[in-house]
Amino acid sequence: MTTVLDAVREFAPAKINLFLHVGDKRADGYHALESLVVFAAAGDVLTFAGADELSLSVDGPFSDALSGDPDNLVTRAARALAAQTGTSKGARIALTKNLPVASGIGGGSADAAAALRGLARLWDLTVKSDDLRKIGETLGSDIPVCIDCATAWMEGRGEAVTPLSEMPPVPMVLVNPGVGVPTGKVFAALKERRGVGHSRPPLITNAAGLVAYLNTAANDLEAPARTIAPVVGEVLDALANRPGALLTRMSGSGATCFSLFESADAAAGAAAILRRNQPGWWVADTTMAPRPV
Repeated sequence: MTTVLDAVREFAPAKINLFLHVGDKRADGYHALESLVVFAAAGDVLTFAGADELSLSVDGPFSDALSGDPDNLVTRAARALAAQTGTSKGARIALTKNLPVASGIGGGSADAAAALRGLARLWDLTVKSDDLRKIGETLGSDIPVCIDCATAWMEGRGEAVTPLSEMPPVPMVLVNPGVGVPTGKVFAALKERRGVGHSRPPLITNAAGLVAYLNTAANDLEAPARTIAPVVGEVLDALANRPGALLTRMSGSGATCFSLFESADAAAGAAAILRRNQPGWWVADTTMAPRPV
């Protein structure tokens, strides 16, 4: 018996690169990458309802950044899924944009992945996660890892995703200073890189083990991002200087940075002080969630 859904809700959590190593440029023009990816309990929300045509409405704190883009990743993902599966169904998609745009935490990619998941449910399509990842790969390098919203080892240009054991739910604070750091410029300014081939993490059960492992890695794009946007360094220093901060790093190509904290109280206290001292920064105290819902 076929189940017809009237409405579907999907959470699109922030994607965090706990480290990001850059290798040589490939023949296709992309750099080889290597990253340990987790997801936070903070994110965007998408809802889907049946309709004859495809439409998208956007609200939320960062909706203005998308209001002039009718052909963003969400609608492109919807059309790609429809084309791949041969469906002619439409949908009313509503996106609540809680995450800053183009900020290194995969907001657009997570939204597109959520669109693929949500529409597959709404349209009652027989598609597996692998099918959705293949569709996502044609739209953006970060979309495949966002399909399952689970801890993963990411390689290639981002399309090669290997699931890993879930990490402990470590408290964290995310900070974005509200500046754009174009990914192309960051890669162009890259002078030193660790390359790929780092050892994958062992089974990690606590924050201390995670930090010990992460201290053997880095984000190769952090130094060029600091050069292009010095405020990134200010954010990293502000986070690292808060009591209880265990490790501070930039995610992706920036400009969002994060700190892992020893307790939820320490994270909440740090976030409160940062919001007071830097009212123009976006600050979120959240958790490195094993499986955000």
